[in-house]
Amino acid sequence: MRDNSSATTLIRPVIPPRPATGLWWALLGVAAFSFTVPFTRVAVGGLSPLFIGSGRAVVASILAAFALSLTRQRLPRGRQWARLAVVAAGIVVGFPLLTSFALTTAPASHGAVVIALLPAATATAAVLRGREHPPVAFWLVTTVGAVAAIAFAFAQSGGLGQLNWADVLLLGAVVAAAIGYAEGGLLARELGAWQTVSWALVLALPLMAGLAVFSMAQQPPSASPGQWAAFAYLGVVSMFFGFFAWYRGLAMGPMSKVSQVQLVQPVLSICWAGLLLGESLGWTTIVGGLAVIVCAGVAVRVRLNPPRPERNR
Repeated sequence: MRDNSSATTLIRPVIPPRPATGLWWALLGVAAFSFTVPFTRVAVGGLSPLFIGSGRAVVASILAAFALSLTRQRLPRGRQWARLAVVAAGIVVGFPLLTSFALTTAPASHGAVVIALLPAATATAAVLRGREHPPVAFWLVTTVGAVAAIAFAFAQSGGLGQLNWADVLLLGAVVAAAIGYAEGGLLARELGAWQTVSWALVLALPLMAGLAVFSMAQQPPSASPGQWAAFAYLGVVSMFFGFFAWYRGLAMGPMSKVSQVQLVQPVLSICWAGLLLGESLGWTTIVGGLAVIVCAGVAVRVRLNPPRPERNR
């Protein structure tokens, strides 16, 4: 009887589908994430990008291990470990490291605009992971969004052929995060929202701890109180608590719809960059941001409104 109940539990989602509630959870996560780019820009002023990218993961991993042990969570099973490795590679290793290195040279507002491609990328990853068949219009608009983001990067970098490595790193971060979001959103339905990100953090802890030690040996951390505060936010909120809400929203889904909420993130990040860092918002930043956001929004809406099949008469 117990075995049958256990089998039923594995099939039944831990988080039931509730689209309306999921949007609010996702919005809470996006609000937390919107400070990530500006605070990373603050932190790299006194800390090495390798230390920031790995150290913030170590901080979050320690919190995750404590939460998992305190609540006595069951270990993931079988293929769930491999799927957690995909999540960890995307959101624990890839995105933090790539953005940290990119923001050593790129302004926070610039990074926010390039990362504005993330909602459409997340919707694309969700489509591919779910083996769905979206209309051709979805792929066309998604491609236009990618071109808009790359064109903005070229314009900010000085023209064609002058694309900076920071832009390449930011685009790589978008791909990494999109894959991690899509897989994590699916896995959260089985393990739970905070459990998914916690297990992913614990799985990546040995690698990230090794990188943190290596970075400290190469360049001992030396930062102002404000820079340490920014680093603390990245570890506690951006890498831990923010994902509680975000993955819960994605799990309630549908992911392609919930990911649309993330269109607010670059707008907020650009505003924080102006208010907190005093960065000037030129017309290229504003126009580029609007272009990428519009393309991403249209891509998600096309995905949400597939053509209806004709009824047989």
